[in-house]
Amino acid sequence: MVGFCSSPRYVEHLTGQHHPERPDRIRAIYAALSKAGMLEGPNPFPAFALDFGPLRGSGHKLLELAPEPADERWLLLVHSPQHVEHVKHVCQLGEGTLDLGDTTVMDKSYEIALLALGGLLKSADAVMKGQVNAAFAAVRPPGHHAEPGRSMGFCLFSNLAITARYIQKVYNVGRVAIVDFDVHHGNGTQAALEEDPTVHFVSLHQHPRTCYPGTGAEWENGRGAGAGHTLNIPFMPGAGDADYLKAMEQKVLPALDRFKPQVLLIDAGFDAHADDPLAQIELSEEGFEQMTRLLSQFAQQHCGGRIVSALEGGYDLRALGRCVVRHLLALGA
Repeated sequence: MVGFCSSPRYVEHLTGQHHPERPDRIRAIYAALSKAGMLEGPNPFPAFALDFGPLRGSGHKLLELAPEPADERWLLLVHSPQHVEHVKHVCQLGEGTLDLGDTTVMDKSYEIALLALGGLLKSADAVMKGQVNAAFAAVRPPGHHAEPGRSMGFCLFSNLAITARYIQKVYNVGRVAIVDFDVHHGNGTQAALEEDPTVHFVSLHQHPRTCYPGTGAEWENGRGAGAGHTLNIPFMPGAGDADYLKAMEQKVLPALDRFKPQVLLIDAGFDAHADDPLAQIELSEEGFEQMTRLLSQFAQQHCGGRIVSALEGGYDLRALGRCVVRHLLALGA
């Protein structure tokens, strides 16, 4: 059984007109899953209309999980108290930006960010308690660019890095692996964990010379005690399914096999899709499904099937909805 954790409240984080990380991303995911017949309950956004074309999924029902706001104390597993207070303060002002201009917030953004983290923690609880084998949290704002002391790249807090720490602390897990296939390097996740030998972080992304945020070179492989536990795999513009699947089979899976994680986390960004407007990688929906299937098979063999996946990027709404359906099908394969 695969869990799906999301909430209509995630659309309450308003980022401004024409912002790519917009509320319609959540509406599109619900619409696609509803059309695919995967939701237990009704689509909370019945008026949202988008032509997804034919979708597989009928008969693959998801166990829907309701997120609850995370306790602020979990933020401090990764972030400084000063950073948490800064984000809270800017949101209390009613509107503002947390970086050079693309991480916009408003009065409800801090509240919704806690609910987003809560969606990840609820998913982790469901997986670790055996309620589901794998869970996908469709949350926003996303998290993998947020560093311990600053927000950036649409991200307020480092959701999946916090989740890794949470799983280790609450469930006494020794080794956690994170695979990030968002088209942009997961600099925040890396910054939070790169000195920790108990977390192995892998990022597949467009080359930093050609894409935001300009980090994630191959030579970045961890620091201090964590040296060797960060694996960055950059791709030049135009790379496609064959390139990513080759990297998965020749680099990612062997690295994970050497590390032997007890739980696998996925930073699931779908902005490496060929139709996405923010980058130049040419993955297809089939490519995302095959990558997820490889990770799911690995988890079944080495992690007791335990996977927690978090939504990151994906800004073409039709491609996003279709890719999420494929991702969830592969998690349940």
